[in-house]
Amino acid sequence: MKLISIDKKEKTPVYRQITESIRRAIAEGMIAEGYVLPSERALANELGVHRNTITKAYAELKAEALIESSQGKGYRVCFSRVEDSGFTRKEVYWDALLRTEFEGFDSDFDELYSRSFDKDLISFAGGVAARDIYPPDEIADAFEKILRQSAEKVYFYTAYQGDAELRKEVTAFMATKGIKANPSNVQIFAENNQALDFILSLMLSPGDGVLIDEIMSADVYRTIQLAGGRVITVPADEHGMICENLDIIIEKTGPKFIYMDSSFNNPKGTYMTLDRKQKLLELSYRYRIPIIEEDEGSELYYDIPRMPSLKSMDRGENVIYMYSFSLTMVPGIGISFVIADSIIIEKLSEMVSLKIANADWASQMLMLEYMKNGLFEKRLEVFRREYRKKRDLMCARLDPLAARYGIEYCKPAGGVYLWVKLPSRINAGDLLAETQRRGMTFMPGYLFFSSKSMGRNYLRFNYSYPTEEGINKGMDIFEEAIEQLLS
Repeated sequence: MKLISIDKKEKTPVYRQITESIRRAIAEGMIAEGYVLPSERALANELGVHRNTITKAYAELKAEALIESSQGKGYRVCFSRVEDSGFTRKEVYWDALLRTEFEGFDSDFDELYSRSFDKDLISFAGGVAARDIYPPDEIADAFEKILRQSAEKVYFYTAYQGDAELRKEVTAFMATKGIKANPSNVQIFAENNQALDFILSLMLSPGDGVLIDEIMSADVYRTIQLAGGRVITVPADEHGMICENLDIIIEKTGPKFIYMDSSFNNPKGTYMTLDRKQKLLELSYRYRIPIIEEDEGSELYYDIPRMPSLKSMDRGENVIYMYSFSLTMVPGIGISFVIADSIIIEKLSEMVSLKIANADWASQMLMLEYMKNGLFEKRLEVFRREYRKKRDLMCARLDPLAARYGIEYCKPAGGVYLWVKLPSRINAGDLLAETQRRGMTFMPGYLFFSSKSMGRNYLRFNYSYPTEEGINKGMDIFEEAIEQLLS
């Protein structure tokens, strides 16, 4: 559409430049009543912008009653239209009211994750616990026992900070990991994403920087950005964040936090070495920068002993520790927790009282039942054994493909993820389309970079959720799809 011009270097948001161009064309008579505007997708391609930018521009024009839209007809100029009742129709256009942080919000990750539960699809996409570790009859018996014991309770509510007995069990569990804490230092959440959102909402101001690994879970990027934060990426290798010149980056960028996934992280399955953890703590102490540590995969070690967490090494109370049971508990039972200074926990609990009011009672009680009778610790041994078998199976299927096609990967020493580099001539997006057509899905690598132009020949496989039969079938599809693309 030649009437529209934009300058991406201008401070004015691009969607407002588009809105103004169309508004001016209408006012000067260059666009007449009834003129059909290009579709969102077509105009986005023409201008080289995200489709959501066009959606927002059109929403502004609709709010001003300059254009209208209808199913199957697209957007049409209608600035002089008057209703039979004698006044111009002015509807609420919700797109125009969304906060700018949600403009261009990438939903690819969520769509692929949600397909993990599609019965007709083999999914290597979702980081979900195995389905068959906890027998259904055992879970049913546990819930029956919980309900009988709680029969005297009229309402199944828990304290804002989380059930007191569960927090006590959590501290006992943490003691086995070298972390000394009191129940008063524990806040229960449903998931680590929720915990991170609350932590950043509590302490992050618009424009504050958060220093993270250059390849990180999409949820972490998005949570920081939606909180108004500034993502600062740091190079990393197979042993985690590279700390040698980190002091220079800190002095130049002035981050508010350092965030790290320390144990068999998502998506690479790597772990941070002890010397790097010590270096990171030293920098935290020197610059008085708090560290947010996610440690979800620390119990899933196969080829090396369990690695100590940053929190267990922290003598200055600089680390805010997050842990989730999502990979080692019944799928769908959401329980995670934060361990931090009592001031932080107190404020987090106040935020829970405002935003959630009541945490999930049933999930907390089930987690408590498994922890207090020792069954959870026994299940961890089963998880390690089963996940290791699945990892070895997936790697065994990848090895001949690596030799044949030049695929690269490092066998992880623990966790549930495989980070795979494809030959440069294969785009992970094209490969995903081909595998989905055949009945298998995975996460393309670009979802784990702050710049979506990167990681186009990387992908992430998850091996915790699919069965061994599913892994074999999925890898058959993966091989067929590669051959199809290369041919």
